[in-house]
Amino acid sequence: MKKTNIYVLGLFLATKLIPMSAIAQGDPVPYALSIRADDLKKHLTFIASDSLKGRNTGSPEQKVAANYIADSFKKSGIAPVNGSYFQKVDLVNRAWSNVFISAKGKKYEYLSEMMANALAPVAANSKFPVVFAGFGVQQGGYTDFDKLNAKGKYVLAFEGEAKDAAGLYVLSGSKDPSVFGKGDGWKEKLKRAQAAGAKGLILIADRDTKAFGNQVRQRQVMMKRFGNERMAFADAASAANEAPVLLISSEAAAEILGTTEAELLAYKASLATAKKTVASKLKAAPIEVTIERTEKPVDTYNVVGYLEGTDKKEELVVLTAHYDHIGVSADGQINNGANDDGSGTVTVMELAEAFGKAAAEGKRPRRSILFMTVTGEEKGLLGSEWYANHPLFPLKNTVVDLNTDMTGRYDDEHKGKPDYIYEIGSDKLSSQLREVLIEQNKKHVGLELDFRFNDPNDPNRFYYRSDHYNFAKFGIPVAFFFNGVHDDYHMPGDEVDKIEFDQIQKVGRLVFYMAWEIANREQRLVVDSNKP
Repeated sequence: MKKTNIYVLGLFLATKLIPMSAIAQGDPVPYALSIRADDLKKHLTFIASDSLKGRNTGSPEQKVAANYIADSFKKSGIAPVNGSYFQKVDLVNRAWSNVFISAKGKKYEYLSEMMANALAPVAANSKFPVVFAGFGVQQGGYTDFDKLNAKGKYVLAFEGEAKDAAGLYVLSGSKDPSVFGKGDGWKEKLKRAQAAGAKGLILIADRDTKAFGNQVRQRQVMMKRFGNERMAFADAASAANEAPVLLISSEAAAEILGTTEAELLAYKASLATAKKTVASKLKAAPIEVTIERTEKPVDTYNVVGYLEGTDKKEELVVLTAHYDHIGVSADGQINNGANDDGSGTVTVMELAEAFGKAAAEGKRPRRSILFMTVTGEEKGLLGSEWYANHPLFPLKNTVVDLNTDMTGRYDDEHKGKPDYIYEIGSDKLSSQLREVLIEQNKKHVGLELDFRFNDPNDPNRFYYRSDHYNFAKFGIPVAFFFNGVHDDYHMPGDEVDKIEFDQIQKVGRLVFYMAWEIANREQRLVVDSNKP
C-alpha cells in the first residue's frame, strides 16, 4: 500500500472519531466579525431613507424594501424558498366609510355626535326598535333584563355602573368597580344584551355633554393621524357574536328617549340611590342604523431566505425582524423607522451574509436557517402570525426564533451606559436557551443583559408585542432583543443619524453566536419550561 493511501485511510478513520458538530462548526469568530457597523449603516441608510416613505405595510415603497432585502439574501448565497424570496401575506384593509344612526328625523354621525367601542356591518338604513335598560346590568339588585323584551332590538343603557353618595360602587361596595364598571365593562353589557336577543348596544356616556364632545374631538385627532383603516387577514370570518356598541352623549340619549337631559340624569341618580333596578316610563324611539365597511386587498410579503443545513437539515433555526413601519402621518411627515425596525431588518441581512460566507467556505451549519423579515408587525404582528399559520417549514421542526426589534438606540435608563440589551423570553419555554445566551455573550460579546422586561408582571407586556410571540404560542423557544423605548418611538424623529451602529453590531454578533451554537449543537434545545 502506498504511503498516500495510508495517509488518506488514516485521515478517514480520524474523521470518523471526530464529532460531526466539530467538523461542521469550526470557528465562528471570523464570520461574526463580518457583521460590521459600516455595512449595517449602508443598508439602513437605504431602508430608512425618505424615498421609502416609512415602509407602510402594503405600500409600493415597502415593496422596494422587500426587493432590496431579497437581493441582499441572493448576493449572500442564501436560497429562496420554493423558488421565491417572498411569502405572500393575504391581508385586506378594512375601513368604516359610512356610520350613523338616526332617530326622530335627526342624524347622529360617527366621530361627530357619537363614538364606538365596537363596530360591525349593518345594511344601510336598517330599522330597529330600541329598549331602555337602565345600566344594562344583571347582578345584585340590578335586574335590568328580567322583564325586558330585547329580541331583535337595540339596547340603550348608561355606561359604567352606579355609585352611592360616598362615591363607592354599588355592586362592589368599594372604590373598585365590578366588571361592569371597568374600562371594558361594555363587553359584559353586550354579553347580557345579546343573551336577551339584542342586535346591538348603545351606551350613554358617563360624562357630561361638554366632556363627551372633547372626547369625540380627541378621537377625531387620533383618526386623522392613524387613519380609519384596519388590516386583517382576508380569510378571517366575522365573529359570530359581532355587534355594534355605540357611545352617545346624555343629551342625544334624552332626545331619543323623548325627555330632557336633566330628567334623564335624575333617573340615573335614582338608580344609585335605590341600589336596584327602578322602573322607568321612558320609551325610546326606533332608530335607523347604517354601518358600512369597505375592504380592499393589501399587496404585502414576508421576505424569506433559506440556508440548508447538513446532517440535521430537517430542523430549523429562524432569525426574524420586521421591515414595515408606520409610513407617512396625516400631516405629511415621514416616519422612517430607522430603529423600529430598520435596525433589526439590517441585522437579519448581515446575519444572512455572515452565514452565507461561512457556508461558502465549507462551514455550513448542521441545522437549516430561515432568515425572515416579516411584514405587518405594526398592524398587529400580522406577518409573523401568517407565517405561523402557514409555515414554509413544519413548526414541529422549528428549534428556535431569535428576534431583533429596535436595537440601535439607548433608552433613558442607559444613558452613559451603552453596552446593554434587554432580552425577553429566553427562559420561558427552554431552560437551555437562556444558558446559550449567557454563555455566548460572556465568551464573545460582553453586553450587559438586562432581563427586567422578562418579568411576567411587566406592565409594558413587551413579550407579547413583537413577532417572536407568534412562535412562542406554538411552543417554540424564543429570544427577543430590544433596546427599550425612546422619545422618537413611532415619531418622525426615528432617523438614521440617531442610530448607534456599534450597538447594532454588538447585538447582531451576539445573535450570530447564539444561532451558530444552536444550529450546530448535537441535541436541539429542550422545551422544558412553561413560564408566563
